[in-house]
Amino acid sequence: MALEHLFQGSALNAVDAKGRVSVPAFLRSVIERRGDAKTIVLAKHDAFACLSAYDPGYAALKHAKIERQFEKDELNPEAELAYQARTLMAFGATEEVPYDASGRIVLPPMMRRKGELGELALFLGAGETFQIWNPKLFLADKRIPEDMKDIARFRLEERGVKP
Repeated sequence: MALEHLFQGSALNAVDAKGRVSVPAFLRSVIERRGDAKTIVLAKHDAFACLSAYDPGYAALKHAKIERQFEKDELNPEAELAYQARTLMAFGATEEVPYDASGRIVLPPMMRRKGELGELALFLGAGETFQIWNPKLFLADKRIPEDMKDIARFRLEERGVKP
């Protein structure tokens, strides 16, 4: 995948009382380069206490990856159940949200709860996807490297928020 089609960078944006937040322009531009939809798919991240986000076209790649995993494991008697669980999490626990001309989305209440998002949302590019974090949870996660936490602290300080 070409570099201009990968999500990279970071930003911290406010979330209002109705769950509206502006998706940073550098992330929206990747979505628009990948396809026509001005839509973001939100899902609970597999490993972290955040949301994973991507363009609708990435969902097809995600499905193909799950299919390949199933084909590799299909001799295992547990493979069918694992496949069903993976597809259910990958597609049943997602929500598509459009963004308006200014790049704002409304975080669905379930996704806001799953990501434990409050008044601030930390956006982090992660290659094929991007993540949306509650900055406090990001800073508290012991698995996150300190260099990445420094980026979050910087973004918070830019907004006048004490990390």
